[in-house]
Amino acid sequence: MTAAPDPADDVEALRVALAAEREARIAAEAMIAHLKLVIAKLRHDKFGASSERGRKLIDQLELELGDLVATMAEEATRTEGQGGERQPGAPPRKPVRGPLPAHLPRERVVVPSPSACPCCGGKLSKLGEDVTETLEVVPRSWKVVQTVRERFSCRACETITQPPAPFHPIARGRAGPNLLAMVLEAKYGQHLPLNRQSETYSQEGVELSVSTLADWVSTAAAVLSPLHALIGAHVLAAERLHGDDTTVPLLARGKTVTARLWTYVRDDRPFAGPAPPAALFHFSRDRTAEHPRRHLASYAGILQADAYAGFGELYRPDRKPGPITEAACWAHFRRKAFELAEVARAPLAAEAVRRIDRVFEAEREVNGRPAAERLAHRTAVVAPLVADLHAWMLETRGRLSRHNDLAKALDYALKRWEAFTGFLGDGRVCLTNNAAERALRGIALGRKAWLFAGSDRGGERAAVMISLITTAKLNDIDPHAWLADVLARIADHPVSRLDGLLPWNWAREIERRKAAA
Repeated sequence: MTAAPDPADDVEALRVALAAEREARIAAEAMIAHLKLVIAKLRHDKFGASSERGRKLIDQLELELGDLVATMAEEATRTEGQGGERQPGAPPRKPVRGPLPAHLPRERVVVPSPSACPCCGGKLSKLGEDVTETLEVVPRSWKVVQTVRERFSCRACETITQPPAPFHPIARGRAGPNLLAMVLEAKYGQHLPLNRQSETYSQEGVELSVSTLADWVSTAAAVLSPLHALIGAHVLAAERLHGDDTTVPLLARGKTVTARLWTYVRDDRPFAGPAPPAALFHFSRDRTAEHPRRHLASYAGILQADAYAGFGELYRPDRKPGPITEAACWAHFRRKAFELAEVARAPLAAEAVRRIDRVFEAEREVNGRPAAERLAHRTAVVAPLVADLHAWMLETRGRLSRHNDLAKALDYALKRWEAFTGFLGDGRVCLTNNAAERALRGIALGRKAWLFAGSDRGGERAAVMISLITTAKLNDIDPHAWLADVLARIADHPVSRLDGLLPWNWAREIERRKAAA
């Protein structure tokens, strides 16, 4: 006869299982917290590293994080469905959630309460209420707007009167401004190709062919091109510019060639400048020096850029209308040393990174301060750190072969030391060229979706629209809302007051309207 199982053994097995489950949950939550921290550091890297490898790493970490969170949620749901309860002392199964966005409208749904006490039937009096908020979305809805213009005739003189036809964003077009803004922002802001947009709209019951959407996009870009010119004038009036470029595949005779998108960013916020930020983009089929010469033909000021040789002629003293002052990017220099320290585990490279980091940490203390205050801090605090770094670089370089990878990284900065140290004598100059790299980050993501530009005109059109959308984002403005309002008004807007439609002026006008209302 088989002996009955000892209840004590079952209890002990249950304790072991609970302890294992608790340890697994704690480990999973620790891993989630670690992944979130790593992703946050990569996204907001204080040194601005934005290589393709770094972006791929973020994608991989986010995929791992999403899978881990989903697994934990699935296990918690399964446990609750089986009637399980959280054991005392066990960590919470779900993280504490923050409040939902305060700017969203609230819809109150009151759960019916009993009209009388369920115990004795007595009268109830309200003590308070508990509110549970749930985030919900209203699906996109389509409609056809019928603009009716009634005709009237005068019984006295038989004159026929009718209101004039309203202006349309596209002449003889049937797309409203909100629809056009949605298509433009999806294509150039979210990098969603027109064929995918067409498929999505078809699933919603609205057939819009790719050719129709392309016609709308090209016409709307032409309508908005005067604003691109105004943004260009504003950018080139800056005392300091950030310049950079990135590759764009261009379709050419059955194959693709490597074209370029150039950006020039005006952002005076690091030295408390009053001018609003803006970004200007240009397209070209190649990367020859003639393009930056043409883009900056009327500019004389400070250019923060990498060591691209095509910028060289811009720095000549005899240049007209004046020489451009070169300001090098410390993030590029640090990145070269950091890669050696990370991959090759080189002690000298790690020491170089440590010394460069001291400069970044000291500089961070005056970010966003007026230029004069930044200059005083740099003279007193940052300059000695840079001098110490320079002496160490010269001493270290003297002990390295010219074929050594670290020697090449040091030479990159030593040969341009005047451009690297220019920020010590001018409070307007930034330590890095991250403003331009951030402006180009969306292009690097977008080219994976739209694969290539179809033509030179398509690339130029993309440069116009990306300039507008990036500038709106730099000013913390919703590109869709701004484009929709501008497209609705630009046709009959006075040319002399066109600058009122620029993102920063438009935002102030919207605020005045709200205040007046």
